[in-house]
Formats: sequence, C-alpha cells, structure tokens
Amino acid sequence: MPADMFALTLPFNPSALTLEMLTAVLALGVLILGIVVPKGSKHGLGWVSLLGILGILAVAVSLWGEKRELLNGMYLLDNYALFWKITFLTAAALVILGCMRFVDKMGNQSEYYSITIFATLGMMVMASAGDFITFYLGLELMTLSFVILVCFRKTDAKSVEAGIKYLLLAGMSSAVLLYGLSLIYGLTGSITILEVSRIIAMQPLSPALMLAVVMVIAGLGFKISAVPFHMWSPDVYEGAPTPVTAYLAVGSKAASLAIILRIFIAGLPGIWESWAMVIAILAAVTIIVGNLVAIPQTNIKRMLAYSSIAQAGYIMVGLVTATEAGIKGVMFYAFLYVFATMAAFTVVAYFYNNTGSDELKDYAGLAQRSPLMAAVMLVALLSMAGIPPLAGFAGKFYLFKTIVDGYLWLVFIGLIMSMVSVYYYLRVALVMYRDDPIDATPIKVSSPVAVTLIVATIATLVIGVYPGPLSEVVNNAAHTFFLH
Repeated sequence: MPADMFALTLPFNPSALTLEMLTAVLALGVLILGIVVPKGSKHGLGWVSLLGILGILAVAVSLWGEKRELLNGMYLLDNYALFWKITFLTAAALVILGCMRFVDKMGNQSEYYSITIFATLGMMVMASAGDFITFYLGLELMTLSFVILVCFRKTDAKSVEAGIKYLLLAGMSSAVLLYGLSLIYGLTGSITILEVSRIIAMQPLSPALMLAVVMVIAGLGFKISAVPFHMWSPDVYEGAPTPVTAYLAVGSKAASLAIILRIFIAGLPGIWESWAMVIAILAAVTIIVGNLVAIPQTNIKRMLAYSSIAQAGYIMVGLVTATEAGIKGVMFYAFLYVFATMAAFTVVAYFYNNTGSDELKDYAGLAQRSPLMAAVMLVALLSMAGIPPLAGFAGKFYLFKTIVDGYLWLVFIGLIMSMVSVYYYLRVALVMYRDDPIDATPIKVSSPVAVTLIVATIATLVIGVYPGPLSEVVNNAAHTFFLH
C-alpha cells in the first residue's frame, strides 16, 4: 500500500501528543535516575523534575494557537486544552518547588517526583480527550497516581488510612462513571464526544439517557468534591502528605472540570439545558455545606478541605449557564485558584515540617516566628474569600456575572456564604497575628519555599488588580471550545 494511502486510512498526527510524550519521558527519566544515582545525590531530583516541568510548560505556551486532531477527533489539541495543560503544569511546578524539603525528609524522592509527573500526565490526557476511552484512561492514570501519593508515608497510619479510603471511594465513583459512559455508548453507538452530540440532538430524551447523565454527574462530582459526593475529602486531605493534598485539591479538581465542560457542554448540549436547575441546586448546597462545616474545624488541613469543597461549589456556578461566558468563568477561577491554594498548603506543609503539627492553635504567633509565612497565608485565605482587590474577587465576579439574570438567588447564596467564609479565614489570621506563640523559635524559610510563596502571592495580587491579560487568554480559549 502506498504511503499516502496509508496516511488517508489512518490519520495519525503525533505532533498532537508532543506535550504528553515529553511529560512521559520526564516521569520515566526521573524514575530511572532514582535507580542509578547514588543515594546521597538524590536531593537534586527535585530540581531535575522542576526544570523538566518548566521546559514542558514553555513548549505548551509556544503551541498556543495550534489546532490539531488525532484519530478523527479522539484526541484534541486546541487553546482550550492548552490552557488547562498550562494550568496543570503551573500547579506541578509550584508543588515540586515548594515541597522539596518536605520530600527530602520523607525519602524516596525519585518515586515521589515521578508519580507526581505521571499524575500531571493523566490530567493532560483528560484535557485533550475527545472520546470516552481516552478520557477514562487519563482519569485512571491520575487517580492511581494520587492513590500512591496519598499513602506515600507508609509508616504513618493516617496516610495509609487516607490512601485506602481514597482507593475504595475513587474505585466506586469510577465504576459509576464508567457505567454511565457505557450507557451513553449503548444509546448512541459512538464513544467520540462530538459524534455523541450530533446523534443525541436527533433523539428524544429517554429515561436511559437521564440515568446515564446522573451516573456521569455522580462520578465526576466525586472528583471535584461536590456535595453529596464530598465525603472523602476531609479525611484524605488530613491524612495525605500536605504537598499531595495541595496538588489533589488543585489538579484533580481542574482536570475534572476540563472534562465536565467537554462532555456536557460539547457532548450533551441539548440535555444540559434541562439539567441547569439541578446543577444550580448542587452548586448552592456545595457552597453552603463547605462553608458551614469549615467553621468548627480545629485542624487547618480539614478546614482547607471544607473550604475546597465550597470553592468547588463556586466553580460549579459557571456550569449552570453552559455558555462561553460560563466556561470563561470556570477557567479563570480554576487558574487563579491554583496560586491561592498552593500558597496556603505550602505554608501548612512547611509549618508541619518544622513543628509536626497541623492544629490551628499551634499557629499562634506565626507572624512573629515567620512574617513571610503569615503574610502569604493571610493573602491566600482572603483571596479564597473573595476580598478585593485579590484574585478571588475577580474570579467570583466573572462566575456570578453569568447567572445574574436567571439565577439571582444563587448569587445571593454565594455572596452570603463568601461573608461566612471570611469568619473562619480571619480566625486563622487572628491566631497568627494576635496570639502569643507557644514556642517563639523563629521558623527560617528555605529558598525554594520562599520562592514558591512569593510567586504565588504576587500572582494572586497581580491577577486581582489587573485581570485583563488573563481574561483575554481565557476568552480566546473559551471561544475555541466551540469551534470543533
């Protein structure tokens, strides 16, 4: 068979997989280096991983504006997918830079960094998935990587318990999700998202399709910690190593949002309109439960876990309208959420590394012991609360602006609960700035952690004061979402 005929019968364009291949090579390379490098030299693996991630991030930025498809739409490379990949890689770079000292203390550096990069690879596959099988493979790669990372401290009972809980509940949610996807395939005869959209548009809404949608919402609701699928978050967040908790809070949620938009808005556009009120109610309940249950928490990781649940509710607001403006709001908020969350969890990780405690009372006098850590924590928490002029305010403004006309009640719930969140966020600030420290020993911040904290804080401030450039990038990415 001539080469040109073969190209016509099997349209394979490997350039669409450039970022994924580079990420896979980096993950395997770090793992192999961990085997061949002497034990005393493994501290440099964090820098190798960081430089590799930054290099892949630079390649991702250089690909902006490219539009490629692999195997007739099974894998998509567009600005929408690139935006999410840039988000994942940014989060991965921050978590690797901020956790080097933490990982050195845990040991097994090569395995930790390699699995973290594999989790990033799974997220990237999800962002570009154009069919159900590719999406599910990416989801399982990400999930299994996080299972390993959550129970990475093998001698810590809480870490092992968190890993078992996450494994069982993630497996259950994946089974529900897979059954929902199989129902959609059975009803349409296709696994390609855009083809499913065209077939469903010509069919009436059937009970089987409604059941499939419920199952897919339940499966993906687990990944973003939406109520009532949030039960795993507090225990897993508390038991997992803190850098893992940070990446789980940001990466898993962002990757799931990327595929939720792809499946429901691109694949089930007509059906999604019928489910808008259900999603609005889920968003409202998630916001209310996350914020109210966070109030009595005395462990800061559990408090941030419930805060993360509430943030998932705010992000779901952008899914209600299923419009370009709604997609823009989701993407904008997800990107700025990376910096606030990474800043807060990096402080928590470094504080635990020095004190061995995650209890809020032990943060007493942190402003005296480490002014940088206290200031960064304050900025991150106020941004999550949506206080101007920080980035969180701009993000919530873009989200709620999309639903003012049809769902004003949801806007009021969001605003009221944002004020409630200020209460428990400022409680942390009071402990850090008002109370006297139990141990007045200064906490010296290492250079990688200081860089992470400063970069995350500057990004939070700059995006809040001047959101225009990010808004234009997100507008472009959201617009390309509808061009397939």
